[in-house]
This record gives sequence, C-alpha cells and structure tokens, in this order.
Amino acid sequence: MKTRLILVFAVISAAFFLTACQSQQSATVYDFSAVANDGSEVKLADYKGKVLLIVNTASQCGFTPQYDGLEALYKKYMDKGLVIIGFPCDQFGHQEPGTNEEIVEFCRLNYGVTFPLMEKIEVNGENAQFMDQMLSRVDAEYASNPDIKWNFTKFLIDRKGRVVARFEPVVTPEALDAEIDALL
Repeated sequence: MKTRLILVFAVISAAFFLTACQSQQSATVYDFSAVANDGSEVKLADYKGKVLLIVNTASQCGFTPQYDGLEALYKKYMDKGLVIIGFPCDQFGHQEPGTNEEIVEFCRLNYGVTFPLMEKIEVNGENAQFMDQMLSRVDAEYASNPDIKWNFTKFLIDRKGRVVARFEPVVTPEALDAEIDALL
C-alpha cells in the first residue's frame, strides 16, 4: 500500500512538472494583455493568427522618422495580416515626455500613424511592464539579453505568437520587408 501511494505521488508530481514545463515552453504573446493609449485593455489573443511587429517608440528621438517606415509597412501588409503595435517609452533620454493623448496626436499629425499605439510604458528595470514580462517568457534569446538598448527596438512575432526576430533601432522598418512578407 505504501509503495502504491509513493508511485501515485510520483506519477502526479511528474505530470504536474511536465504540464508546468509545457505551459512555460508554449507561452506566446497571446497570453498577455496591454493597455491601449485610451486606457482600455487590449488582449493580444485578439491578434491570433496575425503577424505582429512590436516596437518601443519615442517622438523626440533620432529614430522617430522610422514612424514613416512603420506606417508604410502597416499599410502595405495590414490586409495580409500584419499588425504593428507601438509602445511609447520615456526611459531613454526623456525622448517621450508627452501624455498618451499628446503622443497619439503627434504620431497622427506628423507621421499619419494608423497602427495601434499603447499607453506609455517602461521596457527595462523593475517597473518594466508588458515587454519585459512577455518577451522574457516567450523568447529565450531575450531572456539571455533582456535589456532593450534604445527606442525603436523591434520584435517580429509569427502567426503562432512566437518571437522570431529582434531588431535593434538601427535596423529600419524597410529592412524588415522581406522577413515580414515571408511570415505572411
């Protein structure tokens, strides 16, 4: 009887461990939510089956003109399933000082941005919200090199919600065209 109980406990423990490992390995961006610039919750599960390009942005940065390229990619591929999501961030040189409303207005007026913009977030450190939590669970490479170095770091997500590539700010949106097209 004692042996049977030990065996049952071992089987249950193993099953629990395997389930925990599988759920951690199968984490996708769809397991997360973000907050839109208007304060509403955005469940990334609503984008299942889409290719996502997640970008931390800033409106007073040397890379800010990349909004033009991001919008061009969005318009080119949105009907094929691309969604670009901007996450404004003020952690790098105080280059995103505006309110969520001011950021949206700036992006629309100056760059014609129509892709979704979330509320301003932190991407590094103990107050890092969405990106750090999500990317550290979904992308093994990110976990080993977690810090986002500057504004306009880009993460390409496949239709299954997995991070397939990370691009540093110097990589322009135009340079991502072929990789995005291949995922669509």
